Amino acid sequence: MALALPVGLVGTLIALPFTAQAAPSSDAVIAEVYGGGGNSGATLTNDFIELGNAGSGSFDLTGWSVQYLPGAPTAGSKWQVTALTGAIPAGGSYLVAESKGTGGTTELPTPDASGSIAMSGTSGTVALVHSTTPLSCVTAADCAADGSIKDVVGFGTATVRETSPVPGASNTASVSRNASLTDTDNNAADLSASAPSPRNTTGGGGEPGPDPTPTPTGPTDPTDPPTPPTPGELRIHDIQGNTRLSPHVGKTVTNVPGVVTGVRSTGSSRGFWIQDSQPDNDPVTSEGVFVFTGSTTPQVKVGDSVLVTAKVAEYYPGGASSGAQSLTELSGPTTVVLSSGNAVPSVELVDAKTLPKDYAPSVAGGNIEPLTLQPTVYTLDWLESREGMVIQVGDSRVVGASNSYGETWITTKPTKNPTPRGGVVYTDYDDPNSGRLLVTALTSDRPAANVGDTLKGATGPVDYGTYGGYSIQATALGAVTKGGIEPEVAEQGSDDELSVATYNVENLDPTDPQDKFDRLAQGIVKHLGSPDILSLEEIQDNNGAKDDGTVASDQTLAKFIEAIKAAGGPAYEWRSIDPQDKTDGGEPGGNIRTSFIYNPQRVTFVDRPGGDATTAVEVVGTGKKDADISLSVSPGRINPTSGAWSSSRKPLVGEFLFRGEQVFVVGNHFNSKGGDHPVHGRFQPPTLSSETQRLAQAKEVNTFVADLLDKDKDAKVVVLGDINDYQFSAPLDVLTKKVLKDLINTLPKNERYSYVYDGNSQTLDHILVSKGVKDPQYDVVHINAEFADQASDHDPQVVRFK
Repeated sequence: MALALPVGLVGTLIALPFTAQAAPSSDAVIAEVYGGGGNSGATLTNDFIELGNAGSGSFDLTGWSVQYLPGAPTAGSKWQVTALTGAIPAGGSYLVAESKGTGGTTELPTPDASGSIAMSGTSGTVALVHSTTPLSCVTAADCAADGSIKDVVGFGTATVRETSPVPGASNTASVSRNASLTDTDNNAADLSASAPSPRNTTGGGGEPGPDPTPTPTGPTDPTDPPTPPTPGELRIHDIQGNTRLSPHVGKTVTNVPGVVTGVRSTGSSRGFWIQDSQPDNDPVTSEGVFVFTGSTTPQVKVGDSVLVTAKVAEYYPGGASSGAQSLTELSGPTTVVLSSGNAVPSVELVDAKTLPKDYAPSVAGGNIEPLTLQPTVYTLDWLESREGMVIQVGDSRVVGASNSYGETWITTKPTKNPTPRGGVVYTDYDDPNSGRLLVTALTSDRPAANVGDTLKGATGPVDYGTYGGYSIQATALGAVTKGGIEPEVAEQGSDDELSVATYNVENLDPTDPQDKFDRLAQGIVKHLGSPDILSLEEIQDNNGAKDDGTVASDQTLAKFIEAIKAAGGPAYEWRSIDPQDKTDGGEPGGNIRTSFIYNPQRVTFVDRPGGDATTAVEVVGTGKKDADISLSVSPGRINPTSGAWSSSRKPLVGEFLFRGEQVFVVGNHFNSKGGDHPVHGRFQPPTLSSETQRLAQAKEVNTFVADLLDKDKDAKVVVLGDINDYQFSAPLDVLTKKVLKDLINTLPKNERYSYVYDGNSQTLDHILVSKGVKDPQYDVVHINAEFADQASDHDPQVVRFK
């Protein structure tokens, strides 16, 4: 399946779950902690935190932090944060310098990151966190339940620790792991006190790393001219091998020859690609590879003929637990330039017939890494067999709009599942549209393309990353020819038709710029025709991501309604229920929820008191007489204390009157797909771990609607919102079973989408109706998802009925 996350980290990013204490880490850990720097008796001038990587691939620290909490925290204690960049090399270290004291005589080795945290020399807690937002937990149990925490080290008498804190820290002693970075999630067993020994990514301060000097090739007689170095035993195709994993992973390889075909000189994953100009005759083994230099800018250029001495690593973007495939890299390189201005080795053209029809091999949910590649059978195998090699596409239709990272999705198979507006529609798990390719601009000239535009060619090496999988890292990009799509306008209904819409407004809160409010308001007034009732998803509390206990959203909704009025819309009123703090998921501190706004000149909201964050709404009455059913509370929430809604939004139910008739509306925002294995990952078919909770949520909503219809079979019920799943998924089967009709299925097959992810036009948002809703007129209004300039990452939907 396709994960519902935006390409390139645009908008809302849901971090992949890391377990604080339930699962020992097999890669990144906290290797050493020292809080005595600059104190009395100390030799070192600074406190420091050292990270280690026990994995076979470098560990990307983009978006990560180390955080510190006092050993005996109170309810008001705050974690202090040092943001990280770069990566921990495979089997290597990463040094974070913290506060400098007044004593000591020896400076730390050059740190890889620096902060100003003054740690205790004897007792405290350090956490490695997949976020730069300060943690809020102050107990071991709460921290263990925080999915953003990768590792914790508590020392001295620390309250927050893994099992037991490690003793012995002092002004002259750090606490550190053994050389194998053992992690059993028991700090006292895994670490011990000893003299501080800080090491950075180059090995500085500890034992030296691999000899960076190329194999000696010169004569011993100093009067002779030096002999240039010669290639070593292994070529790139030997390193890449015929599976996804290098047969030489973890080994240092010497003087690997190649010609530089691309350079990434910015960001924390800098490096360059080399390709062998003397390939073998095996179409399965790649002739290209990425040389990773971390945060160091490469000192080579395209066309340089080089010899590279480095360690072979398998890098898993997002960490091994993400389910992503690995990227074979040469890490920690020493590079010798033999000559410059050489021609780039042969470039392979990709056209409509190049990528196989079948996307990936399948091993019943198992790992495809050990399988021998079959590049003529599977698209993923074809791309892996060209990993690091230069490919080229000609004129290509854009199927995923450009983002701020310079990333654009194109299709190499223009006749496969096209939408009327130029995208490719995702119709089934078995058909993820194998012709899609991500194009990322290495050049400063980045396109701004919409779906349906044409990119006039792209050339560059094949790369692999967390967001989107395989990509062309374009060293040359053609111009963009506009396809001409325009934002749609919904057909206006008649006065005797009720209009109900759903719109995910993407983490809206009063701290957002006024322009966002204005653009969303224009969408509602101009493009949706000011529906009578709207279910809004991702309404945040009054101060957004600020985590201070605020849960009310009245200011958010009031500001939005004012923007709608200013755009020429009606004076909407709103109904909502504030969640309990930090219980409904979404952006930390945002207290995301579903809310209703409605036009009081057209509909009446039936208020029934008593609805709150934990009270369940029920259907009252027998249905034996007309209008003999009602809601126990309105607005209300469906079984909000059920485990189905853990860390997720609870459905909001409201009773409305239109021309004297009852209409029941259920607004939803089911749990996200975060944690599912990606469609391009190494587990095939992908494991859909998040689906379990959506199945439970679908069952809760279906049970509520079934109860309502048992009491009044003709009741008019509209269930709508961001369901975070597809019309062909198991959760939608459960949600609709016997009681509801999913209106997306009334559209032509190639128009069934409201969201574009990884170049696939797909459906996450739905409007479903009961049989009492006669002749519904339904439309998905495309105003966001296909455009580079978006007010939200979702398109709204509307239904009209009499």
